[in-house]
Amino acid sequence: QVQLVESGGGLVQAGGSLRLSCAASGRTFSSYTMGWFRQASGKEREFVAGISWSGYYADSVKGRFTISRDNAVNTVYLQMNSLKPEDTAVYYCAARPIDFTNYDPRRRADFLSWGQGTQVAVSS
Repeated sequence: QVQLVESGGGLVQAGGSLRLSCAASGRTFSSYTMGWFRQASGKEREFVAGISWSGYYADSVKGRFTISRDNAVNTVYLQMNSLKPEDTAVYYCAARPIDFTNYDPRRRADFLSWGQGTQVAVSS
């Protein structure tokens, strides 16, 4: 398993932007599918975005969020634009080895390693 550490959360006004980062340990980062999930207070943890070689997104964030990765520095990013109050949540980074039969996983159970989370709050 890889160790994951998120950063970049904070408080922002509606319409603003934030960029989250997730630094991973290990020397095989490029062989992992990376994902971002979020959990709002009182709600289930939900998929936001993932990337094996190209990004894929939940419908709720498509067109506003962009996931990217830099394998040279073992980091995955989530650029969040046009933020809405409903984007308020703790955001978690997750990882799993790339599965060529399922390279765009979206279920929480699909991912094996998790970070501690970073809080994002969007005010109206």
